[in-house]
Amino acid sequence: MAERRVNVGWAEGLHARPASIFVRATTASGVPVTIAKAGGDPVNAASMLAVLGLGAQGGEEIVLASEAEGAEAALDRLAKLVAEGLEELPETV
Repeated sequence: MAERRVNVGWAEGLHARPASIFVRATTASGVPVTIAKAGGDPVNAASMLAVLGLGAQGGEEIVLASEAEGAEAALDRLAKLVAEGLEELPETV
């Protein structure tokens, strides 16, 4: 299983707009990904409600994981998006 641990780069955490950006990027990757707070239960990273339900705050560590083919590259892109707190989807998602 591929896994990335990353700190949330959005000051407001994974709420509203940042969560939407993240969920769209996850869906666009075409790879099933889970997201969890460090030590918490993983949820579907392509589900807006699940991501919002995490309540991940800015600076908090999250864990992205996937067992699918292409997971390494997809997780690298998603981890960068989260860590940098990007305000728009990168074109390479």
